[in-house]
Amino acid sequence: MSSENADRNAPDETPEVWDVVVVGAGPAGASAAHAAAVAGRRVLLLEKAELPRYKTCGGGLIGPSRDALPPGFELPLKDKVYAVTFSLDGKFARTRRSKKMLFGLINRPEFDQQLVESAQKAGAELRTGVTVSRVEQHGPEVPDRRTVAVVLSDGETVLARAVVGADGSASRIGAHVGVKLDQVDLGLEAEVPVPPTVAEDWKGRVLIDWGPLPGSYGWVFPKGDTLTVGVISARGEGAATKRYLEDFIGRLGLAGFEPSISSGHLTRCRTEDSPLSRGRVLVCGDAAGLLEPWTREGISYALRSGRLAGEWAVRIAEAQDAVDARRQALNYAFAVKAGLGVEMNMGRRVLTLFERRPGMLHAAITGLRPAWNAFVRIVQGSTSLAEIVRTHPMARRAVSALDRGPGQSEA
Repeated sequence: MSSENADRNAPDETPEVWDVVVVGAGPAGASAAHAAAVAGRRVLLLEKAELPRYKTCGGGLIGPSRDALPPGFELPLKDKVYAVTFSLDGKFARTRRSKKMLFGLINRPEFDQQLVESAQKAGAELRTGVTVSRVEQHGPEVPDRRTVAVVLSDGETVLARAVVGADGSASRIGAHVGVKLDQVDLGLEAEVPVPPTVAEDWKGRVLIDWGPLPGSYGWVFPKGDTLTVGVISARGEGAATKRYLEDFIGRLGLAGFEPSISSGHLTRCRTEDSPLSRGRVLVCGDAAGLLEPWTREGISYALRSGRLAGEWAVRIAEAQDAVDARRQALNYAFAVKAGLGVEMNMGRRVLTLFERRPGMLHAAITGLRPAWNAFVRIVQGSTSLAEIVRTHPMARRAVSALDRGPGQSEA
């Protein structure tokens, strides 16, 4: 080969290196990809499924979720919620109302697709139908210390200066990072098409039922001609959880309607000391075990941690050595723990209280205006559970009682 031909072919022999590769195109991954792309970096978003795809999720968007969306994002709302009916294992039902919208309801396939499109408009490139088998930060696949190798199931290797793992609660990237989980819950859900007369009864209102199993609850979220009906409880009670869903649907008078989709999903919460990074790899959303322990609400945690991960991945991509990359990764962890970590810690304490005294919580939220007002402010995003407990004496006393030992469970 002539030297002229060799020079002409040389650029093709240099492997392409992306600034940031994001694994998983759910809300966390799409947010990370958007944040990194907006910063002007070359971003590749990998997703194993073809989009849009179904995800077991109630689809309720609270204030913090809406606040974390990309600028100009048009929510594909199926309904706006102004009223909540609370019940205690099917009994003592009471409906509370708000003049302002509490939260919006979306279908995840549409919502996730729009988030991905926002990332693409910001400059991210999307590849679907791609399964990541592992990531490597040392070894023959890695050309230098500033590079991470993302190895796909077909043997292809994608190179990046930084990687964000947003590949769900059974995350392979999370396994690489060493994410540790200590609370696993089983959610069961049915999408139930209903006639217009039934749909009209539910319009603008959701139901939250504090369930018969410790820490369990059920929900009905209306989405036009379909009701999303689900329950969640600690893993290990699969048969009882399934029975709760069946009884719940029966009590609601919905047993005669055939679900269009029935699904299940495990949610996993991180331990307080669980890592959020390893080298040039960050994790966010479900892959990091980031969700609210009491309600198991994950969308706002995915959006917020995803945006942070995208922003810090840009800094890691720019890091010239391992020391600088480590410093940026620690800054990401600090940002997550100072915000979402504080909220998760309080959520764990409230879950413990709820497991012991669900009747007390139900009585407070349905009978005490301050408790209802606190609920409204939390779901609208003007405050957080941690802030409520920190500033409200009654809430602080209730949660502090946990430190003095368990109370008696209420039926």
